[in-house]
Order: sequence, then structure tokens, then C-alpha cells
Amino acid sequence: MAPAQTTPPGTDLESVHTWLREHNPQLQALSLEAHAATARIEPAGALPDPMAEIELMDIDFDNPRVLPGQTGSTVYRVRQSFPLWGKRQLSRDIASFEADAAGQMRDATSLELIKKADAAYVRYWHASVSVQALDRVTALMGEMRKLTQARYAAGLAPQQDAIKAQLEVTRMGVDRLERLAMGHEAAAALNAVLGRMPGDALAQPQSEPILTVDGSLDDLLGRLAGAHPMVLAQASMVSAAESMSEMARRERYPDINVGVALVQMGSRAEAWELMFSVDIPLQQSARRHRERAAVLLRDAASSREQAAVNELRGMVGEAWARWQSAQARRQLIEDTLLPQAQASFQSALASYQVGSVDFESLLDWHCASRAMPS
Repeated sequence: MAPAQTTPPGTDLESVHTWLREHNPQLQALSLEAHAATARIEPAGALPDPMAEIELMDIDFDNPRVLPGQTGSTVYRVRQSFPLWGKRQLSRDIASFEADAAGQMRDATSLELIKKADAAYVRYWHASVSVQALDRVTALMGEMRKLTQARYAAGLAPQQDAIKAQLEVTRMGVDRLERLAMGHEAAAALNAVLGRMPGDALAQPQSEPILTVDGSLDDLLGRLAGAHPMVLAQASMVSAAESMSEMARRERYPDINVGVALVQMGSRAEAWELMFSVDIPLQQSARRHRERAAVLLRDAASSREQAAVNELRGMVGEAWARWQSAQARRQLIEDTLLPQAQASFQSALASYQVGSVDFESLLDWHCASRAMPS
């Protein structure tokens, strides 16, 4: 288990990503599986273990003895099977492709978890800055409440204005509690992705999370097939399935077995034996079905690769549309709507101070300003 990190994550996205890669148990499991798949490459093409035999011959029926040297003859035999026709290399290739697919699946899962962590962190950051913004607005509303009380005490405004101001301060207190609850929910979701307990403390965000999109939609779609780990993993599985299909086809050709034996009579070694044998592929129907199954699995892997590409293209297209919409809305709010709302509120406040606008109108402007997206 990785040692505990002294500083909790949460100050920025980089701290969240670092913690995720080091502590998420799902990623740790996938990393171990990828290492295990890599370790299987070398033994996949190794020769089968040899077989040792002892054969006792000419045992005396009336006085049976079964120890070497006490029978008519004893044969010590060692046999080794040798796969031919490139089968060992194909076995290594299959294991290599599967190991590459396991590593790519780990990377694809890492990207998916990072996406979830980013979404949770943005909600966590938004809740934090929303509470800070609401506190500033509440302080401004407190000044407005003092103004209404002063005007009411001077007989320039009705008592209703002071009551409405106090009611608005109370409503903002309720809003603050709701946003704090949203922050706690986002923190619990973020901790879950990071592999932490829901109530574990997170650091306060120090800066606005910057999420960028590199390139146009066509560029992103063009790089997708050759860059995304999910597609690369499926491509590796296609290569593994092709090698499996070729392996099934080469099962038509027999392997050979070589044996060496020493013949012992009494206590003397009398002769050597050298043996060769081949497997006879007589089960043609079973072999054809295995070849057919391998071809179907290869085609299925190819279809899964295309399905992964199509799914990712759809996800990229949706994300790109949301990104473009969010960018346009942000620019409109920051450059136009927010300055207009602030100017209107300041004008209404100045007008209320001299009595040319009633408090109800001022409160409407204040509520409109408070409703601006953070």
C-alpha cells in the first residue's frame, strides 16, 4: 500500500490527478494485472516441460521385484515435445498483444476516472467560490438593511422596507446552507473517485480549475483513433485475435516429440534408444470448428474496435458542443450581462438613497444581480 500523503488533495487539479494515480484501488488493480500480463509473454513461447519415465520390463512372475536392476531390464526415458511451424512465436505474440491491451485498458480507465474527478472537483470548487460570492452579496444586503432602517428611523421609508431587507438576508442564509451542502456532496464524490473515505478532508481550492480543449473538433476526431487508449486496447485485441486465428490454422500441422532412453539390464547399461513421434491431426471436424470460432472472435474484436471509435466520437462531439456553448455563455455573461446588472443595481441603489426609487424595485435589481451565474 502506498504511504499516506501528508497534504490532502484539493488545492488544484494537479493534486487531484496525482492522488488519483497513486491511490485509486481500481487503477492499482489494473496496473498489477498489466504487469502480470507482461510477465506471461516470455513463458508463453517456452517449450513444454519434458517428461521422464521409468519402464520396468521382464518382471519375474514367481518372484516379482520392482526395483531397477532387479528386473529383466529397466528403461530410463526422457521425452520432449517441440511445437513447430512458428507456434511458439505466435503464442508470444498473443501474450504480447494481450499485455499491451491490458496496459491500454489501465490508461483508458485512468482517463475515465480523471474525467469523473475533474467533474467532481469543478463542483467542489464552484460550491466554494459560490459561498464566498454569496457572503459578499450578503454583506452588501446587510448594508442595504442598515440603509432601510436608517431611512425608516428618519421617516423617509416605510417599515415594510426594513422587514423585506431582513427577509432577504435570511433567504440568502438558506442559499448559503444549500451551497455548502452541494460542496459536501461534491467532496464526497471526489473522495470516492480518489479512493478516500467520504468524510476525509480536502484542501481548499487555491485557483480556478483550467480545463482546456486542444485543437478543433476535426483535429480531435482525427487524433482519436491513434491516440485514445481505449481504441488502442481494442486494436491490440484485434491483433491478438488475428494471431489466435493463425494459431488455429497452424494446428493442421503436427508437432514432433523426441525421446531418449537408456536400457539397463541388471546393473549394466546395455543400450540407448532414440525415438521420434508426431501428433496425427485426425479430428478434422473439431479442428475446422476451432478455426471457425477463431475467425469469428477475430471479426468480433474488429467490430468492438469500431464500436469503441464510434462511442468516443460521440462523446467528443457532445463534449465539444457543451464546451462551445459554455464558452459563449461565459463571454456573454462576463462582457455584457454582468456589467449591465452591476451598473443597473448601483443606479437603483443611488436612486433609492435619494428616494426616487422604492425599495421593491431596488430589491428586484438586487435579486437579478444575485442570480448571475458564478
